[in-house]
Amino acid sequence: MKGLELSVKFYEEYGKKMLRDEFADVLPYIAVGLCGQGSECMGFDDDVSRDHDFEPGFMIFLPGEDKVDRRRAFLLERAYTALPKEFCGVKRLSQNPVGGARHGVFRTAEYFLNTIGTENGELPAQQWLLIPGYILCEATNGEIFEDNFGEVTKIREKLLNMPEDIIKKRLAGRLIAMAQAGQYNYKRCLLHGEAGAAQISIFEFAKAAMDAVFILNRRYMPFYKWQFRALRQLPVLGNLADDLEALILADNSKENAEKKEAQTETVCAAISKEIAKQGIAAETRNMEQLAYAVNDGIKDSNIRSMSIFC
Repeated sequence: MKGLELSVKFYEEYGKKMLRDEFADVLPYIAVGLCGQGSECMGFDDDVSRDHDFEPGFMIFLPGEDKVDRRRAFLLERAYTALPKEFCGVKRLSQNPVGGARHGVFRTAEYFLNTIGTENGELPAQQWLLIPGYILCEATNGEIFEDNFGEVTKIREKLLNMPEDIIKKRLAGRLIAMAQAGQYNYKRCLLHGEAGAAQISIFEFAKAAMDAVFILNRRYMPFYKWQFRALRQLPVLGNLADDLEALILADNSKENAEKKEAQTETVCAAISKEIAKQGIAAETRNMEQLAYAVNDGIKDSNIRSMSIFC
């Protein structure tokens, strides 16, 4: 059983009754779900994942103390901790008195402040550009089973709807990285006899290209160990996963170097074609030119004038 399914079943069988019977007054303000760190929040957990941080558990989100005071929150934390210690053959992890790090009771504002640096999902342009995609992924992944107050859902919807100018700025930054690392520095590093630097260059190209694909899908690229798995599931350009994986796995022999240069251009062409298809900028295989063309399409002059190397 997948971790998210286990979480839902545990909540349905024990959590929901506990809340209904003991916290009817708090129910209108509660959101329940599972999101954040952990492969189960991505739906990527397997037998290997069970060696750490795997348990039947869920998250209870509460608004500020004007809605649910400190004492009721504390009692809710204790009640959550007192739920059965084993479910479906899986033991719960030890909980401290104020809930676990990944499961338990959270104040909504504190959770999102600690996760993305804002309490309400409102991000200024600079923060949109600086916050890593995997952090935004952790704030919006998983599932909210129930949200009576609506606060958590509203914040997650804000984060999932990145402003179009920010999308273009982030995309431009990935394209310029692709140009420098893949179309320029990879070959030059090999000519300098710097095989290690060449390999780093191709890694940087692949990473930037992957993020560009996630951006074009209006998705956030997850933590590195799940990037290829998530990439293969994307409806737009997910088929580039094999090319990108081949780029970083192959050595830099003369024959492979020529193949990698060709694969790099294949990836660039596919991304450029999709950018044109989405009406963002005209098609060109020169990623540097494309980066600046995408940047020129940003409407907000303040965002447009920020460094393209975001």
